[in-house]
Amino acid sequence: MVTAIGSAAIQEMLTQIRSTVDQTKNAKSLATNPLSKAGNEGGSSKADFSQALKAHLSEVSQLEKSSNDLGKRFALGDNNVNLSDVMISSQKANIALQSTVQVRNKIASAYQTIMNMQI
Repeated sequence: MVTAIGSAAIQEMLTQIRSTVDQTKNAKSLATNPLSKAGNEGGSSKADFSQALKAHLSEVSQLEKSSNDLGKRFALGDNNVNLSDVMISSQKANIALQSTVQVRNKIASAYQTIMNMQI
């Protein structure tokens, strides 16, 4: 038996689709300008590298904590946690950590290059 979809259900689906589109747009804008997430102090439009770095490190730390929490809950038999959720969370935390390590390596390389410049 096929049931008819009411206008309320259609509106709810449209709202979810619009929300997903907005989230995708926000993710794209952060991907093109990752420093835009950092807070600008005093109305200055200049991006503060240390603030962006702190924000990213705290985000990586939060991803690691939530991944560990999900893993523990799954291991303890929590029925609200799926294995797929645990694996996705673990991979997100791993990718965030790997990107942080790569940024650190690039910063160290740039520092060494600057230090090796002759004045």
